[in-house]
Order: sequence, then C-alpha cells, then structure tokens
Amino acid sequence: MTSYATSSARSEMSELRRLKGLLPPEMQSWVTVEGTTEVNPPLIRCEEIGKDQVEIQIDLVKWDQLAMDQRNLLFWHEVARIQNDTIPRDGWEMAALAIGLGGAVGELWVQDGLLLLLALGLCGVSGWRLYQKNNGERTLKEAIDADEKAIALATRFGYSLPNAYKSLGSALKAMIDLTPAKRQRSKYEARLQALKRSANKAKAKMKASREDYQSEDIYG
Repeated sequence: MTSYATSSARSEMSELRRLKGLLPPEMQSWVTVEGTTEVNPPLIRCEEIGKDQVEIQIDLVKWDQLAMDQRNLLFWHEVARIQNDTIPRDGWEMAALAIGLGGAVGELWVQDGLLLLLALGLCGVSGWRLYQKNNGERTLKEAIDADEKAIALATRFGYSLPNAYKSLGSALKAMIDLTPAKRQRSKYEARLQALKRSANKAKAKMKASREDYQSEDIYG
C-alpha cells in the first residue's frame, strides 16, 4: 500500500514537472502548476494567488484519465487564458453590492434621499460589473479565443497544425463525455463546433497556399 502511494505521488510530481516544461519560457517565473486538494474540483483552472503570480490547479485523479495530447491542449488552453488576461479574479463587485444594498436599506429607514441614490448607484454599478463578468456569451468567446491561442502554442511546441486541432478536438470531446452538467457540457459543445469551423478555415488556407506554391513552381 505504501509502495503504491509512493509510486502515485512520484507519478503526480513527474506530471506536474512535465506540465511546467510546457509553459512558454517567458511565463515560467511567475506561473506555477500544482495539484489541487479540493473536494470535487474542476479538472483544471487558473487562479491569481498574488501580485503577478498565477497558479494552474489540476485535479490529477481526473487528469490521469486523459491521453497525453488531450492533457497538453487543455493545459495550453489555460496558459492561453493567462496570456489573454481572462482568468477569474477576486473583484470588488460582491462587496460593493453588499455595501450598496445595506446602505439602501439604511437610508430608507432614515429617509435620506441623496444617500439612498448613492447607495442605489453603487448597487447598479457593481451589479452591472457582475453581469459582465458572468455573461455567458462573453465567457464563451473568451474560451474560444483561448482555444485558438492554444493551437498556436501547440505548434510552438512542435505539433503540426492538423495534429494540434485534432488533439484539442479530442480533448473537448472527452470533456463533453466527462461533464454531467448540461450547461457546462453545452459550452464544451459550442467550443468544439467553433474549433471545427476554425480547422476548416485553416485547412482551406493551407490548401490555397500549396496551390499558390505549385503555381509559382510551374510558372516561376
């Protein structure tokens, strides 16, 4: 039993080191990769843990169920989110909303119209900010943009463009199968459809480039 636990721990540490090596060199000093210890965590996520410091957290038990190419592309998706500056951050909005609501109730009691308007204004601003942060269309677009950049990162690390698309597509299909929540699953499905469209565009572009090259070779 002890031997198995030791072997498992070594395997996990080895995987974390491997993933660390998949970070672009310019990010290795301020992005860390760790296994999460939470109960029922997401497979992979990013979290800002300090000023100019980001941690990629991975559920290594679920992670081990995926093929290596699938892991790589899902990892690069998170790296791309960091590069695009779209990772979740602890904001002031919830605190401001609570203060605004509390202030509004208080001012209703004392009947101070100006302070009531200020409190309601604070509620409105913080509520709008929360809506923007959690807007489904916006978060989906950010995820699709990160998928595009993940493809570019994969080619930077030696994948051919077709293999990068194939690996990310396979990873998204795996996530669809592993995700029981319908809403989250639909996001993966939307990302997969967007990826297919992108792959078709890339394929057409590569075909056109080859035809142009052949024309130049014949007539040049």
